[in-house]
Amino acid sequence: MSWQVQEAKQRFSEVLRAAETDGPQTITRHGNAVAVIIDIDRYRKLTQPERRFADHLLAMPKLSEDAAAVFDEIEGERKIALDREIDLGLEE
Repeated sequence: MSWQVQEAKQRFSEVLRAAETDGPQTITRHGNAVAVIIDIDRYRKLTQPERRFADHLLAMPKLSEDAAAVFDEIEGERKIALDREIDLGLEE
């Protein structure tokens, strides 16, 4: 929603409530957008420092010993098949 500066000043509480419930509120002066009021949670998401992918992975919770043992029991053998027959549907 868009609010003129004078209207936003007079109805500031309503502008804040709208930012919390309806999303960003644009403030205009002489028909030109000059500011946006957003919910604090959205602001924090927008301004949080960028996180490296490695930091994201390192922040993940660690597996318990029982869960890690399950992965140790899984045999990860992969069969190598270099040639496979593929039916392309070209022959009648």
